[in-house]
Amino acid sequence: MITCLEKHPRIKPLSLSLLRLTIVLILFSGYQPVMAAAFADTAKPPNIVIFISDDLGRLDTSIHGSKDVRTPTMDRLAAGGMTFENAYVASPSCCPNRFSLLTGLMPSRHGAHANHSQVKAGTKFLLPILKARGYHIASFGKVAHGRNPMPGTDFKSLPPRNMSKNVRKYFKGKNIAGPVCLLVGDRRPHVAWTKEGIYDPQKVTLPTDFIDTPETRQHWARYLSDITGMDQEMGRIYKFAQERFGRNFIFLFTSDHGGQWPRGKWNLYDSGTRVPLVVSWPGKIAAGKRTNAFVSWVDILPTVMEMAGCKLPDQIDGKSFATVLTGQQQVHRDKIFTTQTGDGVMNIFPIRSVRVGNFKYIHNLRPDAYHTNHSDRLRKDGAGAYWDSWDQAAKTDPQAAAIIKRYYTRSKEELFDLTKDPLELNNLAGKPQHSKTLLQLKAELAGWTKSQGDALQPHRQPHLISKPLPTAKDLLNQKSRTQKP
Repeated sequence: MITCLEKHPRIKPLSLSLLRLTIVLILFSGYQPVMAAAFADTAKPPNIVIFISDDLGRLDTSIHGSKDVRTPTMDRLAAGGMTFENAYVASPSCCPNRFSLLTGLMPSRHGAHANHSQVKAGTKFLLPILKARGYHIASFGKVAHGRNPMPGTDFKSLPPRNMSKNVRKYFKGKNIAGPVCLLVGDRRPHVAWTKEGIYDPQKVTLPTDFIDTPETRQHWARYLSDITGMDQEMGRIYKFAQERFGRNFIFLFTSDHGGQWPRGKWNLYDSGTRVPLVVSWPGKIAAGKRTNAFVSWVDILPTVMEMAGCKLPDQIDGKSFATVLTGQQQVHRDKIFTTQTGDGVMNIFPIRSVRVGNFKYIHNLRPDAYHTNHSDRLRKDGAGAYWDSWDQAAKTDPQAAAIIKRYYTRSKEELFDLTKDPLELNNLAGKPQHSKTLLQLKAELAGWTKSQGDALQPHRQPHLISKPLPTAKDLLNQKSRTQKP
């Protein structure tokens, strides 16, 4: 081709040199053209299926090391796609994190910082962009939080049970011309956990930072049973997708945050914020791959939107990790930020965190207050009823007493080396040898919260440790009163 152009009378030597350089760059860099070939087939955009579990800890799955729970659908997805080792939520409670999924914005920017709150007026959602691309968007179960709006959807079915039956019923006989985006949210393993357990409480393996009591084992076995039930439902949705879409569908599975356990939901430890994430697309995403790339829940919709050929909006926090899925890049983010503000009167303990490399810095904004939540205060069957056995154990067991104290009271600053201390039990914030790392991460977090417009305030007056720990009755009496910090 260059030889022919050299003979063209209108091609000057300088122009020819630039042309040669351009052609070489196109042929040998190949970066963006590969993306276009892999994902931007405008004639036939991929169908999209997103399946979300509710309150599932990453380590409580077979694909991330659990020796007890059976999750064969997850195993199958991981074998056929890419599993993310470092996927994080924006916030470890349902409302703020699900709004972050739907807007691509972190909680301070969309405004629903506390659980059961609403986004700021004028906040833009991402699904309408997929809708404009020609997608038929149907949602089943718990995708948004409660009855919160989901702009862009063509159909929404709220009951978080029997989703696969409802999906089949809805699509039966429907002739949909364009691609489909199917969103499915299972309520499991959200409390209350099933009473029909399939695991033997005596044989399950408790996390090492739990207090081992018969009541804890019973509740843990029920929690694991719900995880397996959720996995079975996901398998039915996957089978439907195969039948309906053939091979042309992206299937993404994740969880909205960790389980409702002492250091899970409502906490910024990894057991609350680090979640399973698996993405498959037959023939497009290599099978059986695992990646250490840092990704956030705000990145999920931007990623599937890019794969669908959509133009990503400016001024959002999320960014596509499609190049990680294609194997073109090994990294995505160099920092992960997470936030937690609170939930009603049961949890009023604002926290912010940043992870850089293997180190995580946590800033507990109100160390003068108790950390509590629904589990330890309400103590319902199938949820936090095991806490009574923990209190009883703490009366005679110093180690049990230390576990409970560590739960209710937190230092202002926490620093963890996640390689050496994955359960985040050894706070390095006061160690001289880690002072430089502490200052660096502290500055990173401070700069980010400022850029987010984060007021760094609790959503209501916290429960101060200078006073007795409030009882469930005390808190329920407060529920009808609006308090400001």
